[in-house]
Amino acid sequence: MPKSTFFTGQPIFNQLLSYIPRAKVDQLTRKHNSDHYCKKFKAYDHLVTMLFCCFHHCTSLRELITGIQVNAHRLNHLGMVHTPRRSTLADANERRSADLFRDLYHELFRYHFGVLPDSLSKCKLSNKIFIVDSTTVTLFSEVFKACGNAKANGKKKGGVKAHVMIRAKDNVPCFVHITSASTNDKTVMPKLDLPKGSIIVMDKGYNSYKPMAEWTKKGITWVTRLNKRARWECVEQRPISEKMTTHGVRSDKKILLGNPEKAKKVPLQEARLITYHDEETGKEFQFLTNNMELNALTIAGIYRRRWQIELLFKRVKQNFQLNNFLGDNQNAIKIQLWCTLIADLLVKIVKDKADKLKKNKWSFANVAGLIRQHLGTYIDIIKFLVNPEKAILGYAAEVKNYQLSLFKT
Repeated sequence: MPKSTFFTGQPIFNQLLSYIPRAKVDQLTRKHNSDHYCKKFKAYDHLVTMLFCCFHHCTSLRELITGIQVNAHRLNHLGMVHTPRRSTLADANERRSADLFRDLYHELFRYHFGVLPDSLSKCKLSNKIFIVDSTTVTLFSEVFKACGNAKANGKKKGGVKAHVMIRAKDNVPCFVHITSASTNDKTVMPKLDLPKGSIIVMDKGYNSYKPMAEWTKKGITWVTRLNKRARWECVEQRPISEKMTTHGVRSDKKILLGNPEKAKKVPLQEARLITYHDEETGKEFQFLTNNMELNALTIAGIYRRRWQIELLFKRVKQNFQLNNFLGDNQNAIKIQLWCTLIADLLVKIVKDKADKLKKNKWSFANVAGLIRQHLGTYIDIIKFLVNPEKAILGYAAEVKNYQLSLFKT
């Protein structure tokens, strides 16, 4: 039988794992001492097992382990030697530090999407935009401290919050910080490392004047919405053209932002307040920024890009299983969340590679569904996504030719 163009000697799962440099995993394993006192179930085995869980939407330890045992004949392809026991996996989820998986995710982002430069001043406007927000995953036990009002019985469900920043052009998280759901969003702002010339977009829950003033000093533009409790004073009424008025701009003011009574701790800073009327929804918005050069409609358009991160949260929650966790401790929950993000990143890499070679783009949900159903299939996933009809017809023709050759002999 002639060698197939589309069918390969490696299952799809192994092709996905090939985007994770083994040297990176070994390097981080040594850094965090993750294989200390581990005889068989090494850090890499743990990673492969949890990725199998994420792709197959496993809801329990038994379902995960039996699924791996069924695929035991493919373990050599995956770089594993032994199938773990349920107790072994449960212990590893509790004891092996989740920091290994956290660092691995960020290393993979830098490896595949590039290191953030020191300055973005010469880049296109669309390539400078970063979006920050948070999303909460509800838990059915009070593992992490919950937020919101308690029920009538006085109990609260636990919740874990992921603080996420994405680079708009990549649509993949470049920074993730996991905390309990009760953690205030503002606490993550000092952790954000942004290059000079970048534009960060955030909702009004992130209005913290001290970090915003630091960003202004570093040449970073921020765009947000005005908080109702914000203190400000109008310094100058900026002129508005007829075109701006026609497209919904109501006012453009230069203001002093901050509380004069607390000026010693947090000095007042110059900012710009834009009032914008959206004709589609009939709502009026007040945008706050430190950029005095871009026109008001551009600022409104930049803030509209913030919805992109909401679509990212929807993508992860719809295509991966985050309703059931394999452990009832914080470390196990964090490991599963980090592996879910790694799985999302791998699917995005495959989708982007296929989209570059194909005119009609695949949706993320279709690619994720195909991978989930055919994780053990020996097919070249990129070539199949580029031309699935040709792959199916080509394989059928090869089988027919092989059968005819048997009869001839």
